[in-house]
Formats: sequence, structure tokens, C-alpha cells
Amino acid sequence: MPDFSAFAGRACPAWYRRPQLGIFVHWGVFAMPAYAPRGEPINEIARNDYDNLFARAPYSEWYANALRLPGSATAAHHAEVWGDRPYESFKADFEAAAAAFDADAWADLFAGARAGYVVMVTKHHDGYCLWPSGVGNPHRADWRSGRDFVGELAQAVRRRGTRFGVYYSGGLDWTFEARPIADMGDMLACVPLGEDYRAYAAAQVRELIARYRPSVLWNDIAWPDGRDLPGLFGDYYAAVPDGVVNDRWTGERALFEGLRDEGARKGFNTAIKAATAAAKGELAQPAPPHSDFRTVEYGAGAGMGETKWESTRGLGLGFGFNANERPEDYMSSEALNALYDDVTARGGNLLINVGPRADASIPPKQAALLRALGQHLSA
Repeated sequence: MPDFSAFAGRACPAWYRRPQLGIFVHWGVFAMPAYAPRGEPINEIARNDYDNLFARAPYSEWYANALRLPGSATAAHHAEVWGDRPYESFKADFEAAAAAFDADAWADLFAGARAGYVVMVTKHHDGYCLWPSGVGNPHRADWRSGRDFVGELAQAVRRRGTRFGVYYSGGLDWTFEARPIADMGDMLACVPLGEDYRAYAAAQVRELIARYRPSVLWNDIAWPDGRDLPGLFGDYYAAVPDGVVNDRWTGERALFEGLRDEGARKGFNTAIKAATAAAKGELAQPAPPHSDFRTVEYGAGAGMGETKWESTRGLGLGFGFNANERPEDYMSSEALNALYDDVTARGGNLLINVGPRADASIPPKQAALLRALGQHLSA
């Protein structure tokens, strides 16, 4: 078992423990096709149509996965608009559009919203890196940016007195493992288990730490092997003594391996569906061996008590830019202000997401909501 005893007495740093606003940024190749089904929140789909959770999810950043699910709205949309064009071909179009990226424009908007920190997606589940990583991907060598978008934004937000953090998809990378994911069992069965990915992910996160000294190290889904985490956390805290890590680092290889068996996966999904149906509110997640804060996604964070926590969601129904969204899919300014007030009154942070277009422009509706929130926080 991994030994996390070195962090047992570590207190959440004061800067993060103060209830505040954070800005999440989901931007990448998925902003080029910019499509997901709309109209229903992810938590309602999980409750009412679990078997089709990721076929129907309003998450455009999951486009490449939904494209692999026969009969999905995304597959039908792609065939109609793009024919048989492969997802990876959008890279060239994205990078051409992304030449317009202006880190200072983003940083000004985020500072105006009175954000205390910004967390940028550096690599989402499609595996594309938004920095010129020196760690080579053995399956897709050019699947990274030549421009350092991460570094440019880090410098811009820090010049305005805002802290900077990085998101990394440690649990999914579809350049290493691309099983179609329809439900939660499929998702955990898709965690890459090869030694090549274990080394790749650890090296990339250490590279992110060394290059950007992030105040927040925000991992998603899981980690390929929990035995590596005490060393990784120790190296991070040595580099960034007041840094924080979230709670999405599950590294249970036996679970991931077991769920590759169809029968075991079916039993797992049956249990999750039953627990979701029985839960009166949000489905409680078990505490990890170590984290500085807990996370809830499109949830209220009920029952967190004295534990430091963070609520994250998009201004609309997803995270990446979705050209299919309609005005009614977005929060109202009043609802956003009320959400911030509620979360922070209960000791949480609100990590609200923006999903820029491929050309790095933030949609006017999203920008207007952030400006209004900034006015609310300045009142």
C-alpha cells in the first residue's frame, strides 16, 4: 500500500482555505468541432439514463469518445458535418485558429471577475498537450503544441496578482487507451495500465511542476498507479510549499484491471446505478488517502462540514466550448451570484469554467457573466 504518512499533518494552505473564486479553462482541439448534445445536466443524465451517460453528456471535451459510441448524437453530427474525418485532423485547424490567443485578454477578464486563482487544462482526455512538452508521446509524436499556451497564461495571470494552477488528465489518455466509454465502469476500465503510460504521466506532471510551479495541481479521473503518488506529492510540495492537490488521484490498479472483465464491469455499474437512485442528494464519494481539498462537479457540496472543498461547473452545461448550446443552457447572472454566495458561505471555493472558442475568444455570454460576478464581488 502507498504510504501517505508524510502528509498526515499537513494543513490546507491559508491562501486556498479562504473561500474564493477560481477560474477553470477548458480549451483544446475539442474546441474545433465544438459539439455535444445539449439540454440536460450531467447529474440528471446519470440518474435517469446511466447506461448512456457519456453518449448523452453535454461535454464537448469528450467529443472524441462520443464519436466512438455507435448511435450517439455526436456520431450522427460528425457524419453529417465532417463525414469520416478523424478527430486528430482537427489539430491543424485548432493550432491555426489558436494563433490569435491573447493571454493578457484572458487574464484581464479573470482579474476583473475577482478570481483568486486560475486553473488551465494542460492535457485533457484526448491527450493533446497545450505546452511544448519535452516528454515524447510514443503513440502520437506531434500531439502537442509548439507554442507554450500554458506558460503565457501563467505569466499573464501572475502579473495581475492571481495564482495559477494546472489541470492534468492522469486517468484517461485516449492516445494510450481508447476503449469506448459509455458509463462509469467503462471509464475506469479505460485507465491506461501499461508501464509506458505510467512513466509518461509521471514525467509530464513533474515537467509541469518544474516549468510552471503551479499553486494548484488538479488531476482528473484517477492515476495509473497509486504507488507513485507519495513520491510525486513529495516532489510537488518541495517545489511549491504552499501548493494544493485535489482529490481525484485514485490509483487502484486492481480495480481498473478487474473492470476490464465484462461481468465485473456489469456488477459495478449495477451497484453505481442503485446507489445513485437511492441517494437523496449527491452521491457521496469516499475520501482519498491524501488531498488538500475535495471536489464536487455540478453539485452543491452538501455535507462537506469542515473539510476544505471546491465546487466546479461550467457557465453552461459543460466545460469545453459547445456551439450547440443555447442561451437558456447558461446560468443567469443572478443564479451565478447566488451559487458563489452559497458555496463560499459554506467554506467552499467556486471553480467556475470558461470554454473559449478555437480562436481563443471567450464567448460574449460567458464573458458577460464573469464581469457581472466581478461587480457582485466588488459591491
